Amino acid sequence: MSVIQSIREKYAKWAVIAIALALLGFILTDYFQAKNRMGPGNSTTLGSVNGKKIDYINFETKLKARDDQQQAAAQQQGQEYTEAQKHQTAEQMWNQEVEEIIMTSEFKKVGIDVGKKEFNDYLFGQNPPSDLRQRFSDQQGNYDGAAAQNAINQLRRSPNQAERDQLEAYLAAMMYNRKLEKYNSILTNSVYYPKWYVEKQNTEAAGLAKASFVSYPYSKISDSTIKITDNEIEEYVGKHKEQFKQIESRSISYTIFNASPTSKDSADVRDNLQQLKAAFAADTVPARFLAGNGSSLSFFDGYSGKSQIQIPVKDSIFALSKGAVYGPYLDQHAYVLAKLIDIKTLPDSVYCRHILFRTAGDGALPDSVAEKRLDSAIAAINAGASFVKIMKEVSMDAAANSQDSLGIMRFSSQQIQQAESFDQDFGKYILFEGVKRQKKKVKTKFGYHYIEIVDQKNFEPHYKVAYFAKNIIASDETERVVLEDASKFVSESQDLKSFTANIAKSNGRQQKFDATNIGPNDISIQDIDQRLTGGSFGQTVPCRSLVREIYKADKGDVIKQERIGDVESGYKYVVAVVTDILKEGTQPAHVARPTVEKLLRDKKKAEQIKQMIGKVSTLEAAATALKDSIVTVDSIRINGTGRMTDPKVLGAIFNMSNKGKIISEPIAGREAVYVVKVEDITTTSVAVADIEMQKAQMRQRAKQMQSFYSSPIKLKKDQATIKDNRRNFY
Repeated sequence: MSVIQSIREKYAKWAVIAIALALLGFILTDYFQAKNRMGPGNSTTLGSVNGKKIDYINFETKLKARDDQQQAAAQQQGQEYTEAQKHQTAEQMWNQEVEEIIMTSEFKKVGIDVGKKEFNDYLFGQNPPSDLRQRFSDQQGNYDGAAAQNAINQLRRSPNQAERDQLEAYLAAMMYNRKLEKYNSILTNSVYYPKWYVEKQNTEAAGLAKASFVSYPYSKISDSTIKITDNEIEEYVGKHKEQFKQIESRSISYTIFNASPTSKDSADVRDNLQQLKAAFAADTVPARFLAGNGSSLSFFDGYSGKSQIQIPVKDSIFALSKGAVYGPYLDQHAYVLAKLIDIKTLPDSVYCRHILFRTAGDGALPDSVAEKRLDSAIAAINAGASFVKIMKEVSMDAAANSQDSLGIMRFSSQQIQQAESFDQDFGKYILFEGVKRQKKKVKTKFGYHYIEIVDQKNFEPHYKVAYFAKNIIASDETERVVLEDASKFVSESQDLKSFTANIAKSNGRQQKFDATNIGPNDISIQDIDQRLTGGSFGQTVPCRSLVREIYKADKGDVIKQERIGDVESGYKYVVAVVTDILKEGTQPAHVARPTVEKLLRDKKKAEQIKQMIGKVSTLEAAATALKDSIVTVDSIRINGTGRMTDPKVLGAIFNMSNKGKIISEPIAGREAVYVVKVEDITTTSVAVADIEMQKAQMRQRAKQMQSFYSSPIKLKKDQATIKDNRRNFY
């Protein structure tokens, strides 16, 4: 007992210290993990432009609103709003934020502003923005500025804060666009051609020359005999830095471990559906059956038009009797059973308009008040008042009134049946119950409507079908085996050398691929996209987590396997090694070499050829030295038409001081070295030119060519100090 007491007394102090250190370590670990989630220093600065910060929270709020709009638009078209599209939206918004900061500063510098009267004329006058013209023009294309102004004023008075915020954002964008138009107008209208310039061009165009020459192409000297060092490339790049700017990027070598379903996995899925086919046919509640048996497709309790159904086996489904089941059949990455529930003849689209008095949401009226007001509006219409006039005066749905000058809304049968985004009481009337030119009072969860069906188009059979689908996915065993192989490969690959050696040892099971120009904010990697999608245009394989790991690593580091892809096409495990890291700035020699090497090699070849020629005395001597014959060319024009097109040679030929002489120095052209004698220079007769007309034509062409003055935004962005911290947040 005394021994234990002795130990306690002797080591108690150290035990307390050890416990304190452990607690401190735990606290610090938790702190740094939280800090990493928030970004460096818990900063909310997403980036900055010339010192003006872009706040992450504000940016994310605007981005979410934009994403919600894009999501809704995609749903209306029956499409998916993909991760790649979300990334593209975020990239567009970032560029927009940067550009607006840069150009707003420029507007202030040159005194560009837009007054209230000018802005109203811009929105509601004869030359409005294209989207307003599209929304508020009649069938003849006549723009109704009054209708546009009325719709905007209604939205300004909307009790819905979100609607008012969206309107303000829209008007701010229109204001910016107007200022940008004025800025570009100042720029393009400043184009000017002086009279002497036009006369000089006319004189040069009239020139006609005759010359004799001897040439020696660079291709006669083998490239392998000319060595270009990295120092020579760096020296050239240093003298031409503007031509060799680079953005930050990284490169990798990688290999793919494919965890796609095997043929056994596919057969197991088909057998499973075959066993459930009879139960599916007997069940009377499709939604419950699909959910209860794990269908990858949910039940759409609506009708799809015959022309809208595009699956390959549709004719077999159309031929079914009600309640019968077809399948299993293969549809992309799934096996499917299709059960025909019902058939109706419906229009594929409906045009309608309505008057609404709200009983729910912002500005809601009591139920009795709303119905009474609607009854008064209906009575006025029945007495001869215009539906459109009454609608614009009293309807509480400003969004519907802004569809076009007649308030007509256009919906497909699929949109109408989307319960998540379309009121089904409203839809039931316009698609299933009502007929063209009919009007009816309808009560919905939003309030009382008076709906007019303007038109119903393209009637055809519509089918209600329940699709029971099972994705063909890799089994746990398939994925376990592939993951083990990838993990083993990583453990045995510590650097690029061992990475490459282990691929060589795999006897063809693994292949090495390369991907370059990977940006810090990329969501996908182009080479991986092309490899896994077969080069399909616009298809991407999201691998943001892999990009993040690439930017955490150092050159030569091997990155642990990252899973990419999806359950439908089968997951892939990518093991990568970082092969190059390029910082923002000037290209290093190995990047610039493909562009610079030929230029420097041809320059060295030109020096060798000049030494072969020696001092230029006569063409005959040069021909002997180069073992080439003398060529004489008539009717040479300075614009390069004819047999001589090299610009350096043309410039020397049309130098009047060289007329009748052999040019004393060989000319190093684009593809050869030339020794030239200018035999004669004459001027052809030219019709008397209207100089003022030529100036006007040249100015008009220049104004139409954006490349003439380049984009002002691009020029200003190149000059701006832009800090991009997005990688710390996404």
